[in-house]
Amino acid sequence: MDTSTVDHTEIFNHIRKTLVELFELEANDIKPEARLYEDLDIDSIDAVDLVVELKQFTGRRINPEDFKAVRTIDDVVKAVERLMLR
Repeated sequence: MDTSTVDHTEIFNHIRKTLVELFELEANDIKPEARLYEDLDIDSIDAVDLVVELKQFTGRRINPEDFKAVRTIDDVVKAVERLMLR
């Protein structure tokens, strides 16, 4: 995928699709403001799986620090956007 042309909506849609496929979440529950741990029941092991998938999606090495402050779906989207700008 040419990550230089991926926009906010495409990243969000990819994350939503990934969460539905990996964790069997309902797509309607995955909103920008949804909190990963509290609203979506994503635990630390799930978070690692998500980061591994995002590494494949972006083609970039992911530093755990990049995702340390991530709390919501929108935070994940913004972290991925920052990664893709590097």
